Amino acid sequence: MQQPDDHSHMDIDESGGAAGEPAEVQMARAVAAGPLHVTNSARIVGADAQGKRMVLREGSNGFTCQPGNPKVLGRPASCANEAARQWSADMAAHKAKPTNAEPGIIYMLAGATQGSVSDPSDKTSPPITIGPHWMIMMPFDAKTTGLPVTYSDTGAYIMWAGTRSAHLHIMGRP
Repeated sequence: MQQPDDHSHMDIDESGGAAGEPAEVQMARAVAAGPLHVTNSARIVGADAQGKRMVLREGSNGFTCQPGNPKVLGRPASCANEAARQWSADMAAHKAKPTNAEPGIIYMLAGATQGSVSDPSDKTSPPITIGPHWMIMMPFDAKTTGLPVTYSDTGAYIMWAGTRSAHLHIMGRP
């Protein structure tokens, strides 16, 4: 599995499909990332033969789903609303904190493989496979919420607690 670029966050806009994959394969993987009531009306993006981002289907509900790249660590298929895309853009721009005024939602119902559940910049830990989950992208502080900060296959916890990328991670399907 390839390592992603040196991002210290989850850059959902870099999760387009793999170059050269058929559009049907990318669409199927993108749609599997979210619940049907979201994916049925979501915009679907992927990659063309050269790896350039392209729209595979327009949408009408404010969510964008993308197929991810299963060959690259930390690039899972996902469906995100506009607030979550703003959160991701802010993290990519290395802003001190996200600027979205409402909670972002990201679905990763096909699961994910990533480097660490505790530190977004950890590039040395062995890859971790995570089952179906969804996330609420707003700053979460373990001290004020009382929520756990340790990964669990069930329930909810604050992922990347204590970092600017901290967010609520909820295992299972909504």
